[in-house]
Amino acid sequence: MEAAKKIYDFLDDAKTYYLATVEGDQPRVRPYGSTLFHEGKIFIMAWDATNATRQLAQNFKAEICAFKGQTLRIECKLVKDNRQELKDALVEKMPALKGMLGDNNEQAVMYRLTDATATFYKIMEPVETVTF
Repeated sequence: MEAAKKIYDFLDDAKTYYLATVEGDQPRVRPYGSTLFHEGKIFIMAWDATNATRQLAQNFKAEICAFKGQTLRIECKLVKDNRQELKDALVEKMPALKGMLGDNNEQAVMYRLTDATATFYKIMEPVETVTF
């Protein structure tokens, strides 16, 4: 859990991270900013009915990259976990989402990072690798 919290803190402090998915044989990358640490696990939120959610339904392997003085790259699987308590906790953490996700946050799709390997880089040299 300590490794997951370290990764979460980095993503949360960076504010913006980039999520890469695959569509056929083409990588697709887009900026994200929603993170949640719950039950010792890292969750991210995507909007329902987007290319990202369709791509993750076909292939749940993803990569996340963020920069904040050093680079963090995470190879992971994103497992859908749409519990209402997760959606509500994210909106509590990020009140700007309130109202944008629908009355019961139904437009949010929550994903848990699993089978993750995260590597920190300074310049181009790996500094540390952790799994969680």
